[in-house]
Amino acid sequence: MSLFWDDTYEIAAALIQSHPEQDPLEVPFTTLHKWITELPDFDDDPNGFSEAKLEAVQMAWYEEATG
Repeated sequence: MSLFWDDTYEIAAALIQSHPEQDPLEVPFTTLHKWITELPDFDDDPNGFSEAKLEAVQMAWYEEATG
C-alpha cells in the first residue's frame, strides 16, 4: 500500500512501527519530514507537504501512541 501526505493515520501507524520508543511531540518537523519520506511505502512528492500536514501526522502519531 502506497502512502501519500493525506494518509495521516496510516503514516502515523508506520511511524509507530519504525520509531516505537520515540515521543512524537519531541520530534522536530525537519526530522519528521525525513522519517516520513524514508518510509518504505511512502510514494508521494517529498516536497508536497505543508506544516499543517506534518502537524496532523504528529498529532495522529501522538493519539495512536498514547490512546
